[in-house]
Amino acid sequence: MFKQLLSLSLFGLLSLSAYSQDEDFLKAGTIPLELTAHANAVVRYEDFQINIESQDEMTIDYTRVATVLNEEGNKEVRAIVGYDKFRKIRKIEGVVFDEFGNEIKKFKKRDFIDHSAVDGSTLYSDSRLLYMPYMPIRYPYTVKFSYEIETPNTLAIHSWMPIDDYFLSIEKSEYSIIDNAHLGLRFKEKNFGSYDIENNNQPDALHYEIKNVQALKPEDLSPDFENFAPEVMAAVTKFQYYKINGQATDWKEFGDWIQKELLDGRDEISQETKQKVLELTAGIDDPIERAKRIYEFVQNNTRYISVQVGIGGNQPIPASEVDQLKYGDCKGLTNYTKALLEAVNVDSFYTVVEAGDEIIDLDDDFASLAQGNHIILGIPNNENMIWLDCTSQILPFGFIGDFTDNRKVLTIKPEGSEILKTTAYINNENHQVMNATIKLNSDASIEAEMGIKSTGIQYFYRFPIERESDDNILKFYKNYWGYVNNLNIVSKKYFNDKEKIEFVEDLKLNARDYAAKNGERIIFIPNIFGRSTFIPERSRNRKLPLVIQRGYVDENTFVANIPEGYEIEALPENISINNEFGDYSVQFVPEGNTITYKRKLFIKKGEYPKTKYNAYRDFRKKIFKGDMSKIVFKKTN
Repeated sequence: MFKQLLSLSLFGLLSLSAYSQDEDFLKAGTIPLELTAHANAVVRYEDFQINIESQDEMTIDYTRVATVLNEEGNKEVRAIVGYDKFRKIRKIEGVVFDEFGNEIKKFKKRDFIDHSAVDGSTLYSDSRLLYMPYMPIRYPYTVKFSYEIETPNTLAIHSWMPIDDYFLSIEKSEYSIIDNAHLGLRFKEKNFGSYDIENNNQPDALHYEIKNVQALKPEDLSPDFENFAPEVMAAVTKFQYYKINGQATDWKEFGDWIQKELLDGRDEISQETKQKVLELTAGIDDPIERAKRIYEFVQNNTRYISVQVGIGGNQPIPASEVDQLKYGDCKGLTNYTKALLEAVNVDSFYTVVEAGDEIIDLDDDFASLAQGNHIILGIPNNENMIWLDCTSQILPFGFIGDFTDNRKVLTIKPEGSEILKTTAYINNENHQVMNATIKLNSDASIEAEMGIKSTGIQYFYRFPIERESDDNILKFYKNYWGYVNNLNIVSKKYFNDKEKIEFVEDLKLNARDYAAKNGERIIFIPNIFGRSTFIPERSRNRKLPLVIQRGYVDENTFVANIPEGYEIEALPENISINNEFGDYSVQFVPEGNTITYKRKLFIKKGEYPKTKYNAYRDFRKKIFKGDMSKIVFKKTN
């Protein structure tokens, strides 16, 4: 008891100390000069206090004082908070100050805008937001925003990541948790590295503080924030979630709890549907082929729509309900697909993943359901796993694209849940082949017939085009080949092979004035359709490692004619570059009245120290220069 009172007193003193500086934090002129460099905004003071009173009672007190230096910094005010019937806002207030610390406007709870937390794709939801509707008229200005929240849900505890955006400096940020109920406070520190972070931790209490962190500028090809920014993850061993008690210290225990409390009894389907899928898979001995039939059945007979009511945030609606209504969210559709597979005797596993453009793993060593924002399905196939995203009506069976690829996930298994890794699409798997026959006319126009075959992530980026309107398709190609003026698509055909997961484009194109005429000469860049225009930004003082996330291979073969009445005056030299980042080669092969242009580019997945960045940039510059190689034709006498 003495330790608990001591920790309460200590955190109280720390908070009083922080608020004693409150007046200085409100004046823009008191920002240390070094914190304004590269900054659109400065977090003057941030304080996150989490108090756990019992297994079903947690309060969160939050204060944020942010000075906005320009229009780009407005988003860093973050005067917004979510609530639902299990997450009550007890207090909320926002106060705006001018650059001298004089109060401009005060917002009480009634002045905040109350809005749904989800968009129109959500069928029903009790998740809502309060946000402060302030439009600044001059800069700099400062906002002090605070709230108090009470919730019975102790399953997911907000982590501390004080540095979470670019162009944002941190003057002071604090984070504290007190576990008054002795529920088994667990935590993990990540990426502290060279950051000067103070802590004063005790068995049932945490306290962290960081000061005077200069704003980061974004750097090309840098790691995701989660892989370099300091973070404290926290959880309690005993928790409650929407009136369901639980206890877990590792992923296996969490998986067991999800199976027992959130999934069991929710896999019933009607006899009519069961009979339908049995008939659909009749005579198919291979369980993977049966699974494929079921996946296509779900794609053709259901649609995705979000459900965000109460425990619906983590528990699927019953399979019988999805079966009847023909819609569901990621949890509902995954659970429904799992139930259909069970009906045709195919094993599958409900799986929690952190989905998104950034590749973020569930942490092996720290189990917490504050991680994970999406549900997919795993189907065992000998020693491997086939992954399905049951929310997609267009993805091929066994292909998940870049939304959930190459990351650690929690797979719920009856014999013991475990962390597995989803399919990784890397290097040669992300392959694109372009073949074209090009007619170069004496008036510098071109006509071309070409085929493009894409696999892996390159498939993922291109196959949706077949569903677009003609106007959008033309915009796509004009943007993709933005360096080709006067481009016109004469005809197009698409072949989407979902078995091989290949997308083929057959195109006829033309463009006026593509080549450059100079007196008796035509200057022609043969790499019309496969140029790499990306050169990483110059960086004299690189801060972060170089990350190439997936890697890819492009192969191009273009056969162009020599214009009638012309001959080759100058042909570029062949190019061959091989290094740790990949390979680049170009060949020019004249034969009769044609020139064949062959190009191959391989960019290798990898993480490299920051000292390698300039070498990689030089490699990309050489690729760019090589792709701009010119053939000169001269009129014959």
